[in-house]
Amino acid sequence: MESPDLLVNLVVALAAALIGGAVAVRLRQSAIIGYIIAGVAIGPYTPGIVGDIATVEALAEIGVILLMFTIGIQFSLRDLLNAGLISTVGASTQVILMIVIGALAGLSLGWGGVESLFFGAVISNSSSTVLSKVLGDRGEMDTPHGKLALSWSAVQDLGTVILIVVLTALATDSNTLVLDLGREVGKAGLFLLLLLPVGLRLLPWIFERVADLRNREVFILTIAAIALGVAYGASFFGLSLALGAFVAGIVVGESDLSHQILGEVMPLRDIFAGIFVVSIGMLVDPQFVVENLPLLLLTLLLIMVVKGCLSALSAGLLGTPTRTAILAGAILGQSAEFSFLLARVGADVGAVSPTVFSLMLAGSAASIVLVPGTYGLSGPLAKTLSDRKPMLRKPRMASSPVEIEPAISGHAVICGYGRVGRVVSDIIGRRFQFLVIDEDPRVVATVRSEGKAAIQGNAAIRSVLEKAHPESESVGCGDPRPDLHKANC
Repeated sequence: MESPDLLVNLVVALAAALIGGAVAVRLRQSAIIGYIIAGVAIGPYTPGIVGDIATVEALAEIGVILLMFTIGIQFSLRDLLNAGLISTVGASTQVILMIVIGALAGLSLGWGGVESLFFGAVISNSSSTVLSKVLGDRGEMDTPHGKLALSWSAVQDLGTVILIVVLTALATDSNTLVLDLGREVGKAGLFLLLLLPVGLRLLPWIFERVADLRNREVFILTIAAIALGVAYGASFFGLSLALGAFVAGIVVGESDLSHQILGEVMPLRDIFAGIFVVSIGMLVDPQFVVENLPLLLLTLLLIMVVKGCLSALSAGLLGTPTRTAILAGAILGQSAEFSFLLARVGADVGAVSPTVFSLMLAGSAASIVLVPGTYGLSGPLAKTLSDRKPMLRKPRMASSPVEIEPAISGHAVICGYGRVGRVVSDIIGRRFQFLVIDEDPRVVATVRSEGKAAIQGNAAIRSVLEKAHPESESVGCGDPRPDLHKANC
């Protein structure tokens, strides 16, 4: 029996990612570097096994959706509102300046005007997928600079909708630019207007009803269906799948079950996110890189150094602490999925030549390989300057855009609040404060109504247990269920 193409390419991509990632980690490098090299190895420009780019990219889209969905879960509405003003003003300023700088660089190299604008737009964008992968590997997703970078990148992603409409109109000499732009922005606004109010009530309610079934398989299927479904729905409103998944994650993140949802989807996310990075490596032509090394170095300089410095400077001038601004600027010095999208749009409308298109792809891919190293090098610089005050104080934006949730300590954690759990709480409650973890939303509501802290979810899931800060408390078992005992050992 002949294997389907989808299965063959899935096996090839996973095997390549496994080998590349294992070698990179063994050499104490980021797994992302191994994934990129693995993609080059199975790409059409190198001998040996060749994967089908279209099929691998289709699989990679699932990874982008799941990754952005989990980012949204960890990125609450409060975080978005706190960082919104700095991110909106700073990211918009950075994108505009980078487009101008990139266009001037293109014109100086003899490229056409529209082609130069496309080049500037491509290098102006940073990848939420890549920065979240790098931050996640270092455990820095919840840091001030991590959340600033994520919100900054989200603003860039929204701006991509506008850039595509404007650049396409310029390339095709369209006379309806204002009308087209108004239509696309209106559709995007309608999507957010529908999803946020309805989703904040409907999605948490759905997850709570499914959680009542106490069936893990059904719960995981619900997560996948909602993440992929909302992302697909966003495409009908002119938004990217990634942005739709991100917004869905933010809405789901307001649910009491958000930590359990996050823990369940993590393994799937990691698998398909690896395939996404492999798909980027498949687009890189090593021969083109060698033959156009000076242009590639110029592109990398613009993406990593100029854009990184502009991002840090913009954030600093808006009142962000120096350390946070530097680290955020360093992690934003890369490009990926939306840059590829803009480059592909330019090639499809005939505005971008094959040489410039290949340069955009190679430069973006190379920035992904290098960003873990440059981000690591930015740490000592940020530490050296961390005692300095923000470059310019603004009364409403002088503090860090987001604050890490304060750690709680000196209390016990009770996993399960059934009959035994209540007995345990009566005993230890005489000497310690305690926090309850339970899957039943009614139990959680009851505990909270009594003025005690509670988290809804399965304590056997690491992300749920970590929310209770187990590194600083005693953990007790108040439920005889085996899955909870495993979490406490």
